[in-house]
Amino acid sequence: MNLNTITSSIQFYNWNNYRCAYEFYQPNNQPNASNSYLTPIVLIHPIGVGLSRKFWHRFCQEWYQQDKPNQIYNPDLLGCGESDKPRVAYYPEDWAEQLQCFLHKVVKKPAILIVQGALFPVAIELAQKYSNLIHGLVLACPPNWKVMTQETSNQQQKIIWNLLNSPLGGAFYRYARREKFLQNFSVKQLFGSADAVDAEWLNTLRAGSKNPATRHAVFSFLAGFWRKDYLDGISSIKQPTLVVVGQEISSISKEGKTVQADEWLAQYLAVLPQGTGIKLPGRNVLPYESTTEFVKGISPFIEKFSDGYSQSDKD
Repeated sequence: MNLNTITSSIQFYNWNNYRCAYEFYQPNNQPNASNSYLTPIVLIHPIGVGLSRKFWHRFCQEWYQQDKPNQIYNPDLLGCGESDKPRVAYYPEDWAEQLQCFLHKVVKKPAILIVQGALFPVAIELAQKYSNLIHGLVLACPPNWKVMTQETSNQQQKIIWNLLNSPLGGAFYRYARREKFLQNFSVKQLFGSADAVDAEWLNTLRAGSKNPATRHAVFSFLAGFWRKDYLDGISSIKQPTLVVVGQEISSISKEGKTVQADEWLAQYLAVLPQGTGIKLPGRNVLPYESTTEFVKGISPFIEKFSDGYSQSDKD
């Protein structure tokens, strides 16, 4: 990360007696918080083997290289990165409560959320319960519509969770941390180009999964605690929402395997009250794989719905 371009610092706050980490970014060419009047950006990273706030490092770098002024807050969700990692089942409601505390105690003003992938349910919970803290939403490759609107069995989720929290699950996590597995999964499920699965990506995942306690958040995701019918929640989002999908977007779940990008996008825009959408090159991890295009693609939305931009900035 080029510190001549941005200033960042790792800081901590407490939530429910847990120590939670975050990074704060602002451009070096705007000292003395001269951009603090702008709506800040809060990033929500995906859950997966080795994933944490570091997923967003390329985005943060590119944001300021393109001379964007908004301050960025990049938190580690509980169970990930440098936040505490209790052995508990993590639900979207839990992470939403954590981020509500973060927005209230640290950010201290309404923010635009940029949410990667299947963490969209966390943003839905925030928008429903704490709408005053959310100024707008950017959804980067949200799950297929069928996945987001299909009820699942709580009993089945708990069975999977209990199975994963056994010696068998521990063995699986050790296997999933292997570079070959991480590379194969990334090529098959996440990236549009195999060449984009680079050493930086793989090294970040390996380092991030080194602590075995990171498995609890991953197992919560694999158990499907985030899956239920969110139709009412999505249709009640009042904030402006930009849906960004990859031209090669695909579903990891069996639901929606044949759905193409245009239909993927249309299904969301038909329900979101203030929804707009764009397609960009890439597949399922656009902020990492197609960082430059992603920043350019979302910038007009950020500027339009960010308090503090002058008309000349928007033009």
